[in-house]
Amino acid sequence: MLPVNPRRLALDCLVEADLQRKLDLTTAANAIIVSSTDWVNAPEDPAIVAIAAPGRPAAPQLVAPNQLIQRKLNTSTGRAALIHAVAHIEFNAINLAWDAVYRFPGMPEDYYRDWASVAADEARHFQMLTRRLAELGHVYGDFPAHDGLWQMAVDTADDVMVRMALVPRVLEARGLDVTPGMIERMRRVGDVETIAVLEVILHEEIRHVAIGSRWFADTCRRRGISPSETFVNLLQAHAVSLRLPFNVAARLNAGFDQVELDRLVALAR
Repeated sequence: MLPVNPRRLALDCLVEADLQRKLDLTTAANAIIVSSTDWVNAPEDPAIVAIAAPGRPAAPQLVAPNQLIQRKLNTSTGRAALIHAVAHIEFNAINLAWDAVYRFPGMPEDYYRDWASVAADEARHFQMLTRRLAELGHVYGDFPAHDGLWQMAVDTADDVMVRMALVPRVLEARGLDVTPGMIERMRRVGDVETIAVLEVILHEEIRHVAIGSRWFADTCRRRGISPSETFVNLLQAHAVSLRLPFNVAARLNAGFDQVELDRLVALAR
């Protein structure tokens, strides 16, 4: 097997704008990274450069969150709009996972394998959601989408510890909290097909948050600092607002502990 540089593969996936090409590259890159054992003589690392925006298709139109229309789920269009919003989150999660691989050299090999596998999971989630969209007569890009999901990557680009704290343990953990409510809303309108997709995503996102928890704690320990104290300090330094209720069971499975959750509840609004 040829030597593998996971950061170079990640950059190729990250900057690709063609949707199908990005998905195909993601699947192929993950397969190479997770199976490779020859990184010692890998090609030279790519330079770390700021990425204002990752590669993405021209649609959907990106707007501020307050410009998104809230639609009722008792129509197929309303359900499609919600599925589209989740698909957009999953698409951005592909880029966030690849940026975690590309942006931070010098991490253990398992770090790169973990985040490559997350990127592949997110790509598969995106495809599950877009297939469901197609069944409802829509495609990705038919509805406007939130334009701020990449900002956290920009804000945490300088420190892997901060990235692990504020992307998987805040943004993705929020998904663990809100997805059960989406499932219940879909249950009320009898959309069992969408429920099946959301249940897969919820189950697999627990592992993604756990990966973030693992590498956040690992980085803190290597720096000789307390993960629990550092996490709270980072939330406050970055003015992160936490919202209740938490999905306690999922968060416990994803690397939070009860003492930490109790402290976060006290900070939440």
